[in-house]
Amino acid sequence: MQTEGLYNQGLAAYGGGATSTIMHPVAAVAMCIGVVCLLVLPRKYAVAAFLSVVLLLPPGQELYLAGVHVYAFRILILAGWGRMLWSKFLGKGRICAGGVTVIDKVFLGWAIFHAVAGILLNGGASGAIINQVGFLWDAIGAFFLLRFLIQDEESVTTVIKTIAGLIFVISMTMLYEKFHDLNIYGYLGSTTLLPDIREGAIRARGPFAHAILAGVFGATMLPLCFWLWHSRKSRLAAVGGVIGCLIMVVTAASSTSLLACGAVLLGCCMWVLRKHMRAIRWGIVAVLVGLEIVMKAPVWFVISHVNIVPGNSSYHRAMLIDMFVRHIGDWWLVGTNDAKNWGWDMWDLSNQFVDEGESGGLATFVCFILLVSWSFGLIGKARKAVEGDRKKEWFYWFLGVALFAHVMGFFGISYFDQTKFTWYAFLAIIAVSTSWVLAPKHAEETPAVELTHPATTISSPGYAHARRPEVEVRGRLKPGPSYARKLKET
Repeated sequence: MQTEGLYNQGLAAYGGGATSTIMHPVAAVAMCIGVVCLLVLPRKYAVAAFLSVVLLLPPGQELYLAGVHVYAFRILILAGWGRMLWSKFLGKGRICAGGVTVIDKVFLGWAIFHAVAGILLNGGASGAIINQVGFLWDAIGAFFLLRFLIQDEESVTTVIKTIAGLIFVISMTMLYEKFHDLNIYGYLGSTTLLPDIREGAIRARGPFAHAILAGVFGATMLPLCFWLWHSRKSRLAAVGGVIGCLIMVVTAASSTSLLACGAVLLGCCMWVLRKHMRAIRWGIVAVLVGLEIVMKAPVWFVISHVNIVPGNSSYHRAMLIDMFVRHIGDWWLVGTNDAKNWGWDMWDLSNQFVDEGESGGLATFVCFILLVSWSFGLIGKARKAVEGDRKKEWFYWFLGVALFAHVMGFFGISYFDQTKFTWYAFLAIIAVSTSWVLAPKHAEETPAVELTHPATTISSPGYAHARRPEVEVRGRLKPGPSYARKLKET
């Protein structure tokens, strides 16, 4: 059954599952190539290699050593950290571009709270410790490796172009799976050859652990592919990425991915109202309060009325939230292992927010909410900081739309396969790209340059454009004699 497959994939992700090595020769070769690329290539190409191996290999490719699951992506992370620490030892630049941001701090807090809660919840058993070390290896290891590899606008563009190309490749395999009822990634041995079928419809999933995850991945990457087209960075990659994203959403046959795709289209259309987003947000809050007053059931049961794809589990999603709220006393401290006793299929954590609370307690849940909320805040502030420069405004707007799509996806699935690494990469992109305009003080090599002429414009990768009078810009720019003469003349 579909739910059984999801459960088994979850076991593998969190320490259960296979008790022997599962590593196909093709996967082993790809992993070795990825390790070499991480060690020797420039950062922008190294991150492309890392994401390519992580996304194209199905979950479950692992070495089983003394009861520990050493997945292929964990070996890649270990190699990347080796390079990162060596670079730090040699003093070759910062680990995190733009310095340590609020996203880095909250992410670190989220991961630590999650790990500590997981150990305490299981009484400090050795298996729980090994399990949470693996979680930290994945989360902190991958996120800060991506922060190290993604340093500037060029590397951000490389990441998005790489993912767009991979999406097109994956979408072709999902299209084949849809029409031929065969998942070619099953030949690697860590996933099934036969796709899931619901109400007579094949739900393609490609290299991902579940069709919903595949569809949500496609939907959340769609805005970034739009940006590639709009910015003229790579029209070919943009077209391939958009086509691939739409194919992934459709072939996954999932209401969650279709809703995430709808959120992307809605978000893009909201561009004309970008200066009124505060009023719109409060309007949404008012609507939810009004629904809570007039509805017989709690407001989250609106989810149960969403029925885009036949046979969906919208009522289960609503009940999952309802039981989560009703049993807050069971999970608020360090999470709970008893959710399966709350009702039918309540073990199936197909909601990222519920998963955070039940696996890590209230502290982890709050950190995750703050991670999403403050990411929105940073994107919004960055867009306002570059107001007047349409290309940069659109970049931050598309980032916000992609984050909105992620939030929509979180209500229908929790990220437990390679999609979690694309989430970490997205957070790293937000951290580095917003630091260009919100935290220019980290470029401390030169003193501030004060611009007082209204027409003066400076362009530099490290900070914003200054187009207004009396704007202070700090960055790597060191005014030479000719530049100083021009300022004096103005």
